[in-house]
Amino acid sequence: MADPGSSEVTGGCAFNGALGVRFEEWVSDGHEPTIMALARDTVGFRSIGVDMTKLIYSVISSLDGYFEDAEGKFDWAAPDEEVFAFVNDLERPIGTYLLGRRMYETMVFWENVSTEADEPPVFWDYVGIWRGAEKIVYSRTLQTPSSARTRIEREFDPDAVRHLKLSSTADISIGGGELARQAISAGLVDECHLLLCPIAVGGGKRVLPDNVRTQLELLDERRFESGVVHLHYRVSGSS
Repeated sequence: MADPGSSEVTGGCAFNGALGVRFEEWVSDGHEPTIMALARDTVGFRSIGVDMTKLIYSVISSLDGYFEDAEGKFDWAAPDEEVFAFVNDLERPIGTYLLGRRMYETMVFWENVSTEADEPPVFWDYVGIWRGAEKIVYSRTLQTPSSARTRIEREFDPDAVRHLKLSSTADISIGGGELARQAISAGLVDECHLLLCPIAVGGGKRVLPDNVRTQLELLDERRFESGVVHLHYRVSGSS
């Protein structure tokens, strides 16, 4: 069975605004304040314009829909400085990363990079973004995290993620193919940022899961000089 992966989520523990009031009403009326009931209630708050924490799936992809090619490589997806700066702005509001083990082991590079490295400002900008966020890593085999602000979970629990969305004060990002597949299948992902590279790799690991039908609403798009295209979608029916 595949390792579910990992990523840590940040955010406060208190309900905000209308959610906090609603929670108190449920308890005072003698109802069980279950995660599922609260999650269903969030739909009404979205409709009246109350800001809710979002679970966001951001990925750099080949034009034919793979984030990793058949040889396990993704060097073709390395962003130039223009795209790198744009990605940093997307990631800046993120409070918590949910990561699978393999994605975490790739990303932990940013925790340990030498301060003497000769890199452009966008590189060091992302170092600060990564180190400032919480991380939850989902893994059955990883024993000890290699980064600060990190905890390990053995299983991906959709109800726990719904609770996290309710209790967090900053948006949550999910990374790693298997983990993203589980979250999309469970209807947890609110938005997708797809950065399509001008290359077709012919096979590998798919960005979106098979056998899952999801309606998307295009919110924004942007074209970069390198030929990369950014597509920002809202996912219908997320919870």
